[in-house]
Amino acid sequence: MATQEQLRLCRPRTFCDRKDVLNELNDAELIKRYRLDREGILFVTNLVRETLARPTARKKALTPEMKVIITLRFLATGEMQLCNSDDLGPSQQTVSRVITETLDALSSRPILAQFIKFPITPQETQRKKMEFVQIAGFPGVIGVIDGTHIRITAPKEFEAEYVNRKRYHSINTQIVFDAKYNIIDIVANWPGSVHDARILNESGLNRFVFGRGMLPDGCHLLGDRGYPSKKWLLTPYLRPRPGPQSNYNKCHKKTRSVMERGIGQLKRRFHVLHGEIRVSPPAKVCMVIEVCAMLHNICKDRNIGIPVGEDYSNGEEEDYSNGEEDDDQQPLEPPPQPAAARPREGLLYRDQFVNVHFNNDE
Repeated sequence: MATQEQLRLCRPRTFCDRKDVLNELNDAELIKRYRLDREGILFVTNLVRETLARPTARKKALTPEMKVIITLRFLATGEMQLCNSDDLGPSQQTVSRVITETLDALSSRPILAQFIKFPITPQETQRKKMEFVQIAGFPGVIGVIDGTHIRITAPKEFEAEYVNRKRYHSINTQIVFDAKYNIIDIVANWPGSVHDARILNESGLNRFVFGRGMLPDGCHLLGDRGYPSKKWLLTPYLRPRPGPQSNYNKCHKKTRSVMERGIGQLKRRFHVLHGEIRVSPPAKVCMVIEVCAMLHNICKDRNIGIPVGEDYSNGEEEDYSNGEEDDDQQPLEPPPQPAAARPREGLLYRDQFVNVHFNNDE
């Protein structure tokens, strides 16, 4: 009598028919389901084609295009099951493996660096400044910075470190946007309990870009009161006096509104970031976040808007930025440098900046 293993080997394999979505769906349908049009999907596929196209003699092997499409569907919805409900063909186990493989390829440093770039040259920084001036007249700004919590399932290791001040597990992600809502820097590798100020202090922005004077003079980021004031990081006054300080705070708030709208665009475009990311370990979640940021910039470059009419948020309340300006919301971990102990240099620089640029009668 044949053994079960022999029967399994002799049994012919069956394959489900797979949709040729690139040719069956128009660009509007592709954007609705996968957030990119046909040319955009092929563009992203070409970035990782050699990595994903492994030689095989098996029939019905997944093409690089199909692997990218499956991954885009997951990022757009946050639900692996919807990849199967689209009749794409692969089993749930295959979908999971393909998503991991594709995320690993897309999150490589050389590929991310092509699309998430911090402005360094005088020409780039001057263009960023001009774009921000058009919002509220705030001079010298090349980016706005804040953190946003990406909800995750409870990890098996160091579980308590991932509980944020709102008592759920998350990755605290630092993002910098330009005035056109492009992501020019992202740090997505810190547990939810870590304060925004510590993430900034340990980041390449603080240690290399600004810390080593890589930028022309007069380049600033705008942050909320969760950050320490620095010569290159301007924060609002806690209790502004009438006149220049009030004018400064008003323009600061209007200019920084780019941050909340930018994070809102990112999370509405990729709903995987809006709810709880059900993958593990946290390092894989970090790949998801970085790839979404890169794809967001690709969509901006290709003028692909955010589709409407789909909602995978499960009715959760939108919570985009970390909102450290709210006085009643205290982080689990105090900032590395409390306001009373911050170096006076940054605060004095802010006063000088305000007196020069906001000393008017508005």
